[in-house]
Amino acid sequence: MKYKIYIVEDDLSISTLLQEYINKYDFESRATEDFEDIMEGFNEYNPDLVLLDVNLPRFDGFYWCRKIRQQSKIPIIFISARDSGMDQVMALESGADDYITKPFYFDVVIAKIKSHIRRAFGDYASKVEERIVEINSLKFYPERLELEFNSKKLIITKRESILLECLMEKYPKVVSRDFLLEKIWDDIEFVEENTLSVNISRIRKRLKILGIDEGIETIRGAGYKLNKTW
Repeated sequence: MKYKIYIVEDDLSISTLLQEYINKYDFESRATEDFEDIMEGFNEYNPDLVLLDVNLPRFDGFYWCRKIRQQSKIPIIFISARDSGMDQVMALESGADDYITKPFYFDVVIAKIKSHIRRAFGDYASKVEERIVEINSLKFYPERLELEFNSKKLIITKRESILLECLMEKYPKVVSRDFLLEKIWDDIEFVEENTLSVNISRIRKRLKILGIDEGIETIRGAGYKLNKTW
């Protein structure tokens, strides 16, 4: 398995060089192209480590670091031309694991990546058994945001995972809309009225891709329940 590195750097020349160098060392990498919503790309790619610049369009790296930390414990390494002690303090207080100042040696970046990967997933990682939520052949891995059914696998978003995990853990009971809304309220700053319905619809589509039709049933006036049709 290749570990996945997500690069959040708005200087195209630097991000391109980072990708080329990282890929030489048997890692997989992707550079974000959408700086308006970095979390969407993060959830889609589901990386094992993030390289994060401070100066970014719209929101700075400290903001995105805090957003990532709300849902993930993976290593975050800042790469920035800002070399003041206060910037490094802010990075660490925002949840970062390390800080590399530009200009940097690519060998140092690779060494840092290898070190943090070892600590998080390798020889130094705590030997905690991975959590699995399972109903017969449908398995959900919360730490990976990964669904598996009959050897088929796909990645879902953090918000979808929160809802699906609730439905699986409460199965075969009905889960109220209010309960589910409270669960995703902490994930986003503001929940629009149709947010829950939209995400339930997306989970239905994910299940259908895996081969499970009508996987979630709407109980009018009550909420939703997982509908075991497999």
